[in-house]
Amino acid sequence: MEKNKLKILLAEDDPNLGTILKSYLEAKGFPTRLCVNGQEAYDLFLKESFQFCILDVMMPLKDGFTLAKEIRKTDKNIPILFLTAKSMQEDVIHGLKIGADDYITKPFSMEELLLRINAIHRRANPQESADSEKTLFHIGKYVFDFGRQTLQFGKTEEKLTSKEAQLLKMLCDRINGVLDRSEALQKIWLDDNYFNARSMDVYIAKLRKYIKDDEDVELINVHGRGFKLFVKDH
Repeated sequence: MEKNKLKILLAEDDPNLGTILKSYLEAKGFPTRLCVNGQEAYDLFLKESFQFCILDVMMPLKDGFTLAKEIRKTDKNIPILFLTAKSMQEDVIHGLKIGADDYITKPFSMEELLLRINAIHRRANPQESADSEKTLFHIGKYVFDFGRQTLQFGKTEEKLTSKEAQLLKMLCDRINGVLDRSEALQKIWLDDNYFNARSMDVYIAKLRKYIKDDEDVELINVHGRGFKLFVKDH
């Protein structure tokens, strides 16, 4: 299933946080239904089809743990991520025992939430992950071999560094789509701090030079979001 088809059930009783999370997730391509208590969430779960659940632990009418147990009776495989203000070890263990896939403690960054959703989804869909692990890409007139870390244009072959190859692969996995800056920084540099962000800008500039000979290929800055590898007629 493509990421933008992943429909999320979000149960969060804080209306401000719930609205912010819903807006962020939908901006990232996840259709999201927001419920303000556990009972409302369970009723909606039974009526509609979802592929991912984000559940606050402390909610009125039905808490997140109870909601998760009831969801698990209906669907044993749907990924569940708990949100909570608690950080007690026993709560984490309890949440995992009743079938949670992950657990994130408030306050958290939106980027961390996105990375956890993607990681859980990949684990829950191994075949889809395997399909995305292709190593040979055709980018207009270029051929990118991730395994060999080479970019070929006609008879000319450019040898890429590991970071250049990793960054280009992430762009190729999303050809004509947006690669989120924070996601790339977390996966390749392991931290999205200012200095790593500047370093990534240097790598983006180098990749632009490598692909400049094909006018149908362009590496675009998407303001406030990240980068897009645009390939005409792809």
